[in-house]
Amino acid sequence: MSLESSIRPVLLTLAALLAANAAVGQEAVPAAAAAEAAVTVAPESFADLKYSNKWRIEVKEGANNDGVARFRVTPKDEAPIEVIVTIKEGRSENGVSADVKKAFKAALDPKRFRVEGDDFEDVLVKKKDGPDFSIELVEETLKGTHFDVERE
Repeated sequence: MSLESSIRPVLLTLAALLAANAAVGQEAVPAAAAAEAAVTVAPESFADLKYSNKWRIEVKEGANNDGVARFRVTPKDEAPIEVIVTIKEGRSENGVSADVKKAFKAALDPKRFRVEGDDFEDVLVKKKDGPDFSIELVEETLKGTHFDVERE
């Protein structure tokens, strides 16, 4: 066996590995961006979720900066629904609550959920049809504003 015939398969394998690695590297950024922008995100464990037919989101304080609050609504044994609330700096507590209510109404099926305000600074999310559900605050980038998510 000549040196050329034993090196050639190694070089071909190395070239294939490098080409595959380059292709994966090129797709990594778009795939990561697509994953970040996904509307539904699987929770770490469905077993850890608490379910109810009615939830209260209490808004405390106004917004001291532009920011986002990201909630996850997970009907029992179903795919989660992400609700993203964009909030502008200077919004009052009642204004932030109105923004939360508007975002939940836009994201959730009105045949399955009722979203309403309560006491101007709270948002109630109630089941109309389907399984009980969980609501989690996944992320918030607001300074000054706090959210309490409670089962009713």
